[in-house]
Amino acid sequence: MVPRTGLAAVSAALLAMNRRLEVRDVLRTIVASARELLGAEYAALGVPDDHGGFAQFVVDGVDDEQWKAIGPLPRQHGILAAMLRDASPQRLADVRRDPRFEGWPDAHPELADFLGMPIADGEEVLGALFLANKRGPADGRCERPEGGCGFTEEDEELLRLLAEHAAIALTNARLYERSRELTIAGERARIAHELHDAVSQKLFSLRLTVQAATALVDRDPGRAKEELRQVARLAAEAADELRAAVVELRPAALDEDGLVAALRTQVQVLDRAHGASVTFDCEGVRALPAAQEEAMLRVAQEALHNALRHSGAERVTVTLARRGAATVLRVTDDGRGFDPATVRRAGRRLGLVSMRDRANGVGGTLTVESEPGKGTVVEMEVPGG
Repeated sequence: MVPRTGLAAVSAALLAMNRRLEVRDVLRTIVASARELLGAEYAALGVPDDHGGFAQFVVDGVDDEQWKAIGPLPRQHGILAAMLRDASPQRLADVRRDPRFEGWPDAHPELADFLGMPIADGEEVLGALFLANKRGPADGRCERPEGGCGFTEEDEELLRLLAEHAAIALTNARLYERSRELTIAGERARIAHELHDAVSQKLFSLRLTVQAATALVDRDPGRAKEELRQVARLAAEAADELRAAVVELRPAALDEDGLVAALRTQVQVLDRAHGASVTFDCEGVRALPAAQEEAMLRVAQEALHNALRHSGAERVTVTLARRGAATVLRVTDDGRGFDPATVRRAGRRLGLVSMRDRANGVGGTLTVESEPGKGTVVEMEVPGG
């Protein structure tokens, strides 16, 4: 039973686990939460691979320098293997005295009392979570010859509760990452299709025009010269198509740099690649949840694609700003625009349905304002930021 005084800490830990969407972030949150709640000196979580090792191994209580000195990731052996194989908890007064103990590297911290718990989703064991060296309330350690203070039955029950919720958070994070992979694959397939349709047509036209110019060189040099000018125009258009496709295929560094930096980089590349002026401005926007940042980036990319490929715009502006408690992305161009009355036909061509779906999927809204000859404004608003 969790003491009433500890319920707030447990609740905070569970909420923190489920706020994360990336698997690595979820693993780190689980480990840090378990170590803090149970007062352990060390905590670790290993996610097994299919080859007797660990695909991921996250630790808390060991600094980077010490972790590097420890060396390669551990194999599935000893007590860790028992947790993964039998999905059973392990509570030991001194792990070093257990017959399954097989030692550790020289730089590894000395562990004594040990509490381990498998993280399972049904019959599938997702990982092994363990804590070591229970700290005392005053000086951080207890006076026991074998070291540590000893984990209690209550500690085991609390870790079991954390592991059950960790399984849910980890499963959700894996599903989210899989969904992202499928989305990226779909985006690449779409771009490849557009690249094939647009560039192959340009190349076919180039070939025919070159053939025509070759036939006219001797008998009509004037017309041949005009055909060669057309070759130059087609080649420039093909180069623009290729640059646009390459820009869209480049992965945006959202995980490392965040939305603001990714948008700024995207705009800088497009400004260099196209004849139109493309600018970006940001006003007081903080980091957003990962799902919102990805949706905003994709909407910005689609709107920029439309402005630069279909509208004939000379100036395109991207802004990211606060509006009360919300964050607003706005892409404005001075291109030819379109009649909202024909939005059904234009929507298919410009990807408006896809953009609205992305906005709705993260609790946001999308509005599009346009008029023939007066440009287009695409605006996406999401709560928070």
